[in-house]
Amino acid sequence: MKKNMKKTEALNVTRKIIAAHLVEGDPAKDSELGIRIDQTLTQDATGTMAYLQFESMDVPHVRNELAVSYVDHNTVQIGFENADDHDFLASVAKKYGIIYSKAGNGICHQLHLERFGKPGKTLLGSDSHTPTGGGIGMIAIGAGGIDIAVAMAGGAFHIPTPKVRGIKLVGKLPKGTSAKDVILKVLSTYGTKGNVGWIFEYFGPGVKTLDVPSRATITNMGAELGVTTSVFPSDSVTKQFLAAQCRAKDWVELVADKGAKYDDTVTIDLSKIEPLMAAPHSPGNIVTVKKMKGTKVNQIMIGSCTNSSYRDIRTVALALKGKHVADDVEVGIACGSRQVVNMLAADGSLAILVKAGCRILENACGFCIGAHMSPRTGAVSLRTNNRNFEGRSGTKSAQVYLVSPETAAASALTGKVEDPRKKPVAAVPAPKKFPIDDEMFLYRKTARKGVKGTEIVRGPNIAPVPKGVPLAESLKAVCAIKVEDKITTDHIMPAGARLKFRSNIPEYAKFVFEPCDPKFHDNCLANVKAGLANVIVAGESYGQGSSREHAALCPMYLGVKAVLAKSIERIHRANLINFGIVPFIFDNAKDYDSLKAGEKLEFADIRKAVEGDGKVTVKAGGKTFTATTSLSDREKELILAGGLLASLK
Repeated sequence: MKKNMKKTEALNVTRKIIAAHLVEGDPAKDSELGIRIDQTLTQDATGTMAYLQFESMDVPHVRNELAVSYVDHNTVQIGFENADDHDFLASVAKKYGIIYSKAGNGICHQLHLERFGKPGKTLLGSDSHTPTGGGIGMIAIGAGGIDIAVAMAGGAFHIPTPKVRGIKLVGKLPKGTSAKDVILKVLSTYGTKGNVGWIFEYFGPGVKTLDVPSRATITNMGAELGVTTSVFPSDSVTKQFLAAQCRAKDWVELVADKGAKYDDTVTIDLSKIEPLMAAPHSPGNIVTVKKMKGTKVNQIMIGSCTNSSYRDIRTVALALKGKHVADDVEVGIACGSRQVVNMLAADGSLAILVKAGCRILENACGFCIGAHMSPRTGAVSLRTNNRNFEGRSGTKSAQVYLVSPETAAASALTGKVEDPRKKPVAAVPAPKKFPIDDEMFLYRKTARKGVKGTEIVRGPNIAPVPKGVPLAESLKAVCAIKVEDKITTDHIMPAGARLKFRSNIPEYAKFVFEPCDPKFHDNCLANVKAGLANVIVAGESYGQGSSREHAALCPMYLGVKAVLAKSIERIHRANLINFGIVPFIFDNAKDYDSLKAGEKLEFADIRKAVEGDGKVTVKAGGKTFTATTSLSDREKELILAGGLLASLK
């Protein structure tokens, strides 16, 4: 135990793991901590950039305990770009000692939970839903690719010293409800903003009633709260799950000490949970299924990293057994892994789903990120994934609701929103043994050491990583765009059809803010040509959603030097700093109202402001106002140098 922790102090699970991994800072004194990272994961939409950045660090092989590269996002290969990137990822993995999960193996979070996650370990992933690992007692955090590169090179990951909210679970879920309804209940209480710097830790007698897939559903969607991560204890339920995965040796007990304190505590009675939905266009827009009952539905998508376990898909199969989906509704099923598919095939569930009229999709993120299965114009789509931002499905006019597998299955039979409590199916017991097939995980024998002499495969879509330049003494700029509250990284950097350009920053940058202002790219380049920097002005909770570092990297490439916002979400703020963009917060939120797109701005002595207390004076036309950036000493160094890559010697 660290010397700054008293031996007699009762600790919660969060504090225990942080104490065991602390390498910089003191939780009792410092606003920022550096923690050692045991495991890393990447997915293909973010991994290419993470590994390009890792290459630039000139490290011979990975230095953390485990690094896994998953291919699960861009598996639909229209054009050469995605296939080329997969070859690049495979060759990088072989050279540097990274385990490579081939396309078709499954979704990173489901796979990592099944095969690699360990209680008490830290996991850093270049995907915002990495906190799924908290379901088995890990401190698992989503971050930008460059942070993953640093962790693979053996460096620490830095987080604000967290506050820990204890969520005490009591009671047992009624039939027809599930973990998805629990996390939607938490979202209805705390919303999608205002939770930056918090970790949510679940405890209490109700925890024992939830299996690991249920716990993982809850921690997965903790990302929508904006918290750093969420975590469950590692108990007998965790032990049974790992033993069934033939990984009994990976289990350790990890529970809060008796009398452990939290910064805040709330109690949720599971027995009072009812079926819930997140209505368009936010995971925090919670309504009851009862209220929406009878609403016409056009499409139902089941799966994604949130609800794609054997427990979830088997539940759907039981609900559809001997029945057929409504004629005017489209139903798609995306399992989380090959293990899940094999189990469903063995017990007859797969045949049930096919006979019921469901489309069986690849084990990939697919529909969740708008990579396929986009709804028709104006459709109502019920989905078991975790985000329903406007246009994320690939159809801007679609009305996407987030629901549980139980609600999705019940609604599929009638083509209308239905309450699953009317005809609940039997609970799916936790399997005593899962079928193990790791053949699509490559380079396991050379993990960490790699294979020297491996040639990196680089297709024509893979471009060098641009580096930032040191921050100027003062800044003359233009308000390149003014956006409202809750702007997501999907708004800033569209996914779907545009995601195949993520390895090519000059090309991908053409689509920055495409949903908000298609001329943003051209306007930014024109401003830079005129000798002016670009500034983004935003409302509350700017940068929600994905860990997509391209939402900072591409703006940096276009000459964006600062963001002026009412508030900025954690991962995006870190990404801005990593790429040398100053994250300013209005001292007076009303000053946001006085600014307009195209207006010229002047930041006098911006470098001194960053070096000092972070307060800067901004001139805009005939008005003057102030804004502040609160930075640690480490973050100041990054901003002043022009970003993390520029700061490396």
